[in-house]
Amino acid sequence: MSLQRLSSNSTPEDLANAVRQDGGAIVKNFLDSDLLARIQRTLFDTLESAPNGVDDYFAGTQTRRVSRLFARTDWMAEVALHPLYLGAARSILQTPIKIWSGENQVDVAPDIQVGVTQAIQILPGQGLQPLHRDDSVWLWRHPNYGREARFQVMVAVSDFTAANGATLVIPGSHKWDDERMPRQEEAVSAEMSAGDALFFIGSTYHGGGKNTSDAPRTGLTMSYDLAILRQEENQYLTLPIERVKRYPEELQRLLGWTYGTTFAGFVERNGQMSDPNDLLKMKDFLEVGHFD
Repeated sequence: MSLQRLSSNSTPEDLANAVRQDGGAIVKNFLDSDLLARIQRTLFDTLESAPNGVDDYFAGTQTRRVSRLFARTDWMAEVALHPLYLGAARSILQTPIKIWSGENQVDVAPDIQVGVTQAIQILPGQGLQPLHRDDSVWLWRHPNYGREARFQVMVAVSDFTAANGATLVIPGSHKWDDERMPRQEEAVSAEMSAGDALFFIGSTYHGGGKNTSDAPRTGLTMSYDLAILRQEENQYLTLPIERVKRYPEELQRLLGWTYGTTFAGFVERNGQMSDPNDLLKMKDFLEVGHFD
């Protein structure tokens, strides 16, 4: 079994359907050449000065990682708001559920938010990362919970090959229960050219590949998660308020500055459960905890 490869002019629903079927899919030329070049300039320099990891089991001692990418870059907003990625994320994650409010039964679609951003550079000599599901960060149960918690992208900033540590994915593993153990021989290598992107869901088993080449492999990953879940990377502590204010409102809300459809994340203001996004519209709101 292999992953489907889609063109960059595919629709969000094309991508969502491919991921629903196989647990992941690859989009060719996801990034245009200009955006890719800007990302490469930033990340190659930033990762050059980043320390290697100290966790030999999971993070890797021959792997460099850098997060806080919204704070570090101007282009992260372009990745997050890419219509193919965001549209597919909404399709997969925002499945409505029915709830009762008194005598009224209504359909409510969950909100989504940015969960994690990270540049990952696998250096020569790095071994295999254990195959894992990213939704285990919330101890997600399969199939008990009946829905996906995460939709993730891994952009190839450099070429991904089987030799240099391309991400390994087990197609179809999103349909497994929690008793089945993932095996390396079941995984396929997500080989990509720079600018291509791998998309996968939180229930799909995957892991970093082994780098037996003489050059590093650099990727950029980001997730959209259900907004009812705790962010894996704390965006509130990594992003200055002044920077958040410069973003379009859609991205502000995707970064968590909203109370969404269920009031989760409200801020009390003048005795009312208020939308945090309203604070960003106040000129004098420059510090958390300081507003009227």
